[in-house]
Amino acid sequence: MTPEEFPQALLRAESHEDARAIARLSGVERHDTVVVLGSGLAGALESWGEPRARFPLSAIPGVLEPQADGHVDEVRSYRRAGRDVLVALGRTHLYEGASASRVTSFVRAAAASGASRAVLCNANGCLRDWALGDVMAIEDHLNFSGHSPFDGTVFLDPRDTWDPALTDVVAGVCQRRGVYAILRGPEYQTRAETRWLASTGADCVGMSTVMEALTLRALGVRVAGMSVVSDLSFAEASTDPSAVVEAAARAGETVRRGIEAVLAAA
Repeated sequence: MTPEEFPQALLRAESHEDARAIARLSGVERHDTVVVLGSGLAGALESWGEPRARFPLSAIPGVLEPQADGHVDEVRSYRRAGRDVLVALGRTHLYEGASASRVTSFVRAAAASGASRAVLCNANGCLRDWALGDVMAIEDHLNFSGHSPFDGTVFLDPRDTWDPALTDVVAGVCQRRGVYAILRGPEYQTRAETRWLASTGADCVGMSTVMEALTLRALGVRVAGMSVVSDLSFAEASTDPSAVVEAAARAGETVRRGIEAVLAAA
């Protein structure tokens, strides 16, 4: 299968049905930009004011209601910087028992709706000597989840999954840039796993985003990513899920500025 054939293989009838549902629920025929906000980031765009429309993420037929702490079952539609922006306030994860296909159903619907650029955000466990609340521009990833969003002969070259120009744009706003590693979860990593992850070249680790990014790249969508340091993986204290959400929320201003920079980019 050639890259030109990827959209036909990945955007099956259900993706187009979901795109029609988004148009009906939002009152907007096409959205050119999609944003996915991760743990604790649901309020990052509150300063944008009231959206044109809001509706449950799970109202889209092929999309599941998010279950994780800090994720909200809501989609908003904005007109911002001359762009029609579709914003999901939560996502579904592999550890919720969903297939990679279900995890990526929202972004596939967004691509079918006309999205040509995306901003994917998440919270992470940091493997470096960084500070809580720092935001990392994702410039590459390591897929340790044991999953792929593809079935069959979708031989994607993932080297430019994270669009270099858009990565530079968000890096101009973020405190850090680096490599994000995905594990399936839901458990956090052991001390030995943390040491191993740090040795692989990963700067941060989490449980999301990579399946979405690979899918969007295969569909020809330009992808930027931001990952919020919400847990220090080498800390002696045990990871507190509520503290992860709170730390991510404090980084909302940086995330907002990064999203706005992508909207303004050529």
